[in-house]
Amino acid sequence: MHSVSLAAVASRRTVLSLAAAPLLTSLAGSVLAADEWPQKLIRLVVPFPAGGPTDTASRIVGQKLGERLKQSVVVDNRAGASGSIAAAQMVKTPPDGYTLMMLATPTLLAPHLYKKAGYDPIKDFTPVAMIYDLPIVIVVNPRLLPDVTDLQKFIQYAKAQKVPMNYTSAGTGSFGHLSMEMLKQVGGFDAQHVPYKGSSPAITDTIGGQVPVMFSDLVAALPHIQAGKLRAIAVGSPRRVSALPEVKTIAEQGVEGYEAVSWGGVVAPPGTPAAIVQRVAGEIKQILADKTVQDKMLGAGAIAHFQDPAEAAKRIQQDYARWGQLIRDKNIVAE
Repeated sequence: MHSVSLAAVASRRTVLSLAAAPLLTSLAGSVLAADEWPQKLIRLVVPFPAGGPTDTASRIVGQKLGERLKQSVVVDNRAGASGSIAAAQMVKTPPDGYTLMMLATPTLLAPHLYKKAGYDPIKDFTPVAMIYDLPIVIVVNPRLLPDVTDLQKFIQYAKAQKVPMNYTSAGTGSFGHLSMEMLKQVGGFDAQHVPYKGSSPAITDTIGGQVPVMFSDLVAALPHIQAGKLRAIAVGSPRRVSALPEVKTIAEQGVEGYEAVSWGGVVAPPGTPAAIVQRVAGEIKQILADKTVQDKMLGAGAIAHFQDPAEAAKRIQQDYARWGQLIRDKNIVAE
């Protein structure tokens, strides 16, 4: 039997203590940060211009979040390259909970579309919560296509053309563009994309008759649908939207399993303490349960939809893979 000296035991304990010290310090730091947080202003970066649905939803939620945390939450608009400029900067931000960012579908997909986006949305962000869904809708010019009143008639019309019909969207690589390309794939028809730089000029020319069809976000198209200048024939979401209750989903109209929903959610820099992430997620959940908040967001064209950090992470991963595959298959590159 081997004997072990008291000195050896003491030495071993010292080694174990030293090895455990960084972990204990890290855990203590996280708990301390979460307990004391927030002690100063919080920035919510929005990688798009002011005035759009993402910006509006961010301001609605940001104001309420500030009230609940008893600290100011300031929206910081940093637009450019589908949000990739702000996202690339976000990766370098200290993970202390004082800088958050609204990640929307265009920014999620930018690394597939831009060669040097500067970030990986799966590895470089900590998901906090999903906040809203942004429905998209297929609209046609009723003067040019008077008989196209639903999706099946649209597909039949497209298949009957000797030359592929034109359709438009807010731009190359926009969610409307990708959604129609996916519909073409599963619907078995062809159509030629005519890209515009933004929703407004695309809608203007669809109304004017230069292009007969557009896949648009609902907030941009809704006033023109209500005025009778555009006809909505299908929505891409898995469920109908309250603003257009009579318009069936694409899945309801025979294209089973089709789903195209743009969304927005809050993310934090990598390494943000889990306790802070959970705190923010919990506050957002309570905020989005408020009917007044839901109505305000609906007025901006966004449907309040909370998902917790784990659910948000799963959705980010699934959409990044699914739409990324389509972008590669179709060889789509942002202009």
